[in-house]
Amino acid sequence: MRKLSIGKIRGLQQLANERGIMAMCALDHRGSLLKMLSAGQSRGGGYQEMVDFKLDLCRALTPHATAILLDPIYGAAQAIAAGAIPKTTGLLVSLEKSGYSGEAEARVTDLLPDWNTEKIKRMGATAAKLLLYYRPDVDVAQRQLNTVNRLAADCVAEDIPFVVEPVSYRVANKEASPEDFAKVKPKLVVETAKQITALPIDVLKAEFPADLEYDKDENKLLDLCHQLNEASQVPWVILSAGVNFELFYQEVELACRAGASGFLAGRALWQEATQIKSREERLKFLETTVVNRLESLTELANAHGTPWYARLEANKVDENWHRSYI
Repeated sequence: MRKLSIGKIRGLQQLANERGIMAMCALDHRGSLLKMLSAGQSRGGGYQEMVDFKLDLCRALTPHATAILLDPIYGAAQAIAAGAIPKTTGLLVSLEKSGYSGEAEARVTDLLPDWNTEKIKRMGATAAKLLLYYRPDVDVAQRQLNTVNRLAADCVAEDIPFVVEPVSYRVANKEASPEDFAKVKPKLVVETAKQITALPIDVLKAEFPADLEYDKDENKLLDLCHQLNEASQVPWVILSAGVNFELFYQEVELACRAGASGFLAGRALWQEATQIKSREERLKFLETTVVNRLESLTELANAHGTPWYARLEANKVDENWHRSYI
């Protein structure tokens, strides 16, 4: 069982509720959100439109979430300055640039220039998060693991939790169709969890280890989630990956029954709000439909999830701990 330092324990406590369950919302989207907001418009969305959308979402959801994930360009500092995040809600901030470099079939995660873990800690955030395009079977896999290892060391130095979100992708010469990719996804997700959590990270933000568009056998899906649970050496939460709310609800239930400590939900909660142009109508949608979705997922995770601390162990604290705390 992996041992935790004092700062990481405190951070993980702030990401979870009193049951040790993480009911977190993701809004660190940049390029994809810009496209969604500007769909059907003659001009693209701008900086202020992005900020306003994120602030509205923060005000509606953060009182009901254990934590919110924001980016440093359009969301994190703006939400703090506007008072849009309650002091009881955790804040995760992303480290990576939007998108990726390299080839579409050998993706490399790039870090945001002039941004780092030390700044995330200094701004008062609870945890640092990295989205990592990852396939264990491509040539850039080791390069991606090296990035995780380097950032994990930074988080150890700052004593702040590190959340890693590995995302798989299709390689055309191996998977000719989405259905072909769905067949290999379980193996990719489970092996990725094994490799990523062997590094000194604190929470795995995992993909669901199947595609519910193609796999509908509940017993099989639950078994795959158990395999993911066994592969992960740290607490894990399920990500929504842009699926609709109904599918994500099923994924959260299965994942939590198998050992997940909650969820980190993005577009599955709020994606329809991007197409509501009237701010008054959008706010109503956020404050009713989206809040109701979040609360139903939280109820599900509370009922079936495993507390994050069940998989980790605190370092022993004695009267001299402060002498060696660097």
